[in-house]
Amino acid sequence: MTGNKPSTATGWTDLDDAPDLSALEYQAKLAATPVQRGRPKSGSPKVRVGFRLSADLVERIRASGPGYNARVEKVLREGFDLEAAVSATSPKSHKRKA
Repeated sequence: MTGNKPSTATGWTDLDDAPDLSALEYQAKLAATPVQRGRPKSGSPKVRVGFRLSADLVERIRASGPGYNARVEKVLREGFDLEAAVSATSPKSHKRKA
């Protein structure tokens, strides 16, 4: 049987132990540090496309398993003779574990 865990100690004995971030030395460091939030922008972002396909085709594509978007893109690139661009723009496929 597991019991309640004791609260974690903060390591501070006094609230004044925290550095004063309004001091000039910290202000200079904070101003010089670039703020980068979120996911980095892609050099060649994907574009969402909407078009209609027959139900049997969509069913067969989805039945091929996870990662079917990348496989459809590969087939389209091969159809338009863009095979050389496949490795440069396509992300590596990550397979999910079921």
